[in-house]
Amino acid sequence: MIISLLNQKGGAGKTTIAINLAYAIAETQVKVLLVDSDPQGSARDWGTVRSEPTPFTLIGIDRPILHQEVPKLSEAYDYTIIDGAPRVTDLTRSAILASDQVLIPVQPSPLDVWASAEVVTLVREAKLYKPNLKCNFVINRKITNSLIAKEVIDALSQYGIPILNTQISQRVIFADAFSQGSVVSEYDPKSTALAEIYQLREELIGATN
Repeated sequence: MIISLLNQKGGAGKTTIAINLAYAIAETQVKVLLVDSDPQGSARDWGTVRSEPTPFTLIGIDRPILHQEVPKLSEAYDYTIIDGAPRVTDLTRSAILASDQVLIPVQPSPLDVWASAEVVTLVREAKLYKPNLKCNFVINRKITNSLIAKEVIDALSQYGIPILNTQISQRVIFADAFSQGSVVSEYDPKSTALAEIYQLREELIGATN
């Protein structure tokens, strides 16, 4: 299964979700590949800072050959996660065509809702070639005890793309863990942030602890 996290707007939290999700899936004793397709290389920078080996394989492919190379590479893995580049480019199109499922992280703001339109358009175009391609929105960096997430969900409904039940909240632990080359699973195994990541994992692949 190849899952890509895509959103043309920078700062949507694609890399944070990609790394924590890859780690959480790898914890279920399956083989996971994380592909950093962002030319900025944030996931690769995280791997450089990290002091311990990762339970998944991390590589970089930041050229629009993802649809050619990732399916071949993924044959050696149970799950492949693509950390997408910001902005709608040939890289984004290539990532979509490589994927079985596209996740669009959306922060609870009108700007993020509007910015999702172009990725949704590309997904719809790709469905002409890949009719079984799945796509979901996931609310990210939700402000706890705020009603704005509900407003964003109502706004996203115009696109006709399913919204995952899992919502990832804005929490300092994500940034703290990332800066140390870590993930929330290692940083605080009892954190609510990790519970949300596990919920996302369960919703996507059905794996529980």
